[in-house]
Amino acid sequence: MQPGARHLAQLNIGRLVAATDDPRLAEFMAALDRVNDLGRRMPGFVWMMEGSGTPGTGNSGTEVPGDPRMSVNMTVWESVETLEAFVWNTLHQRFYERRAEWFESSGEMHFVMWWVPEGHVPTLDEGLGRLARLRAHGNSDEAFDWSWLEEARRWRAGNCSRMAAE
Repeated sequence: MQPGARHLAQLNIGRLVAATDDPRLAEFMAALDRVNDLGRRMPGFVWMMEGSGTPGTGNSGTEVPGDPRMSVNMTVWESVETLEAFVWNTLHQRFYERRAEWFESSGEMHFVMWWVPEGHVPTLDEGLGRLARLRAHGNSDEAFDWSWLEEARRWRAGNCSRMAAE
């Protein structure tokens, strides 16, 4: 692909410690719309998979088949740098750092990125397929984590623990 002809897609999944209406998730659920709206306003934001559209549910209405406690986030960004700016330089980082309060530890990779042509809107099946490829084969041009990207300067500088990629 020619430079500028591609965008960066990312999928992040996690199993919530309880149902979305459980008091243990109240703070997380209450912040979803704010964090997602912030992401949509960031320079370099292209697209976000939408859940049910119900306020306060974020993308929790988009379920991985067979598990209603799986929370899914999938977005597309103009570049690695624009995704990093959102992840590490906004309110998102504070909630990311507290993820263990709201998500079970899966013990396996739960985050994947891949390049898409400009204008392409990835499907959940596409994202889950990329995640499966990363889990099975490790980093490649088809599916990768932060460590695969030379441009991931904030991640390399220590703004992201290794656990984020695992």
